[in-house]
Amino acid sequence: MAADPDLLSSPGTLDDALDQARTVADAVLFEGYVLYPYRASSAKNRMRWQFGVLVPPACTAEGGEYAEQCTDILLEPRTADRLHAELRFLHVRRRTVERLDPDGTYTEVPELELPDRVLVPWDEGHEERIRLHAPLAELTGAQAHTRTVTFDLPPAVEHEPVRDAEGRTLGRLVRRRARLAGEIRPYVEQLLGPYRVSRLSATVHNTTDAPAGDRTTALPHSMIGAHLLLAAEGARFLSMTDPPEWARPAVAELRNDHTWPVLAGPAGREDLVLSSPIILEDHPALADESPGPLYDATEIDEILSLRTAALTEREKREARGTDDRAAEVIDLVDSMPDAVRERLHGAIRGLREVTDPPGPPAAGLNLPEGTGHPWWDPQQDPEAADAPTTIPIDGEAVGQGSRVLLTPGARRTDAQDTFLRGCRATVEAVVADLDGELHLAVVLDDDPGTDIRRQQGRFLYFKPDEVAPLREGEEEP
Repeated sequence: MAADPDLLSSPGTLDDALDQARTVADAVLFEGYVLYPYRASSAKNRMRWQFGVLVPPACTAEGGEYAEQCTDILLEPRTADRLHAELRFLHVRRRTVERLDPDGTYTEVPELELPDRVLVPWDEGHEERIRLHAPLAELTGAQAHTRTVTFDLPPAVEHEPVRDAEGRTLGRLVRRRARLAGEIRPYVEQLLGPYRVSRLSATVHNTTDAPAGDRTTALPHSMIGAHLLLAAEGARFLSMTDPPEWARPAVAELRNDHTWPVLAGPAGREDLVLSSPIILEDHPALADESPGPLYDATEIDEILSLRTAALTEREKREARGTDDRAAEVIDLVDSMPDAVRERLHGAIRGLREVTDPPGPPAAGLNLPEGTGHPWWDPQQDPEAADAPTTIPIDGEAVGQGSRVLLTPGARRTDAQDTFLRGCRATVEAVVADLDGELHLAVVLDDDPGTDIRRQQGRFLYFKPDEVAPLREGEEEP
């Protein structure tokens, strides 16, 4: 069936929940849309569209992207008889800038400078919504294929005149949209067992017949930030993160490719799901302190606001000319009241009552004078676990002064530690944590800040199986 723009007109109580879910989905949709410092000339903004990119099938071999998303989630139909689905994504529109010459012709230029902005070429993202509204009974068995939603967005070219304050035309913006076709395939299968529960599968597929090419060529034919909103009023979706105990075996068999479904809307609501290319928790919500969308969600609002406020006027003009959303960020920060800015500094999410006041410090602890929380020194804490001075590793006694090769594995380690694999280090101490597990405190041999780290006691910590001893005169593996 073809897509109908009015298919998702959810009745009654779902409206507010859907609106709340869309505000969270907007943060997903525009994640990394334009990065600080919000200018097209910024190196960070030359590699965009990182999440939920569904490319044409012929382009999947280039860049490691894929053409399909698959969402699986368990559903208790209960009194529900219909499924509402909404696919949302950004469609790239390549924008170029043209100057109006005295002879009335237009010439493409790298920039067009205006008093309040500097217009430059840019890839804009236009939001698209594809909707489905179907009886649950028609999504089962062989008849389910009749409820597949197909859409085909044809290529188009749009022109927007650029005028000065007096209304004179100085040039124009040319936006080119490439063809983009796709489909949504919903399917419901009742599972065997004592519980009346079904598996709802929804597959989103980019079916655009576009030639193979690199990522830059594929993006205009791609769905960017693709995600699904699923609603079934009167039904109950089961959480993928914390399902009922009886449903855990069935949840473990579900297949979610390049997306992850979570319960959406207000806490306690179970008939609405957001399936997102970014892993979220159930019932995600925007922070009350957030002043508005800043798009660069890899940083916190306070840092982004302060850095944006520090941009030069020329940089702000270029940001305004880069994208309308970037211009809104500049205006938002420039007009932000001090009270709102202060609110970004931090928030207390929860408080608990302290019924038993802390007692005096343990005898024998050498604590600094003054108030506040003291530094904890395990060597002075009589209740701390005793640590040996050496640990046997590969037949060698490793302790203070031993030289080792760092060999952190791919699992059970900090991501930063993977960059240290193969580095040489010197052991400063063998320490035990509060659970009695042993660790080696080390400094890197080629770290120019080693002396400072030793003075401050700021070491790197590794478990015994994450290092290999280096014997005198032995070549490192």
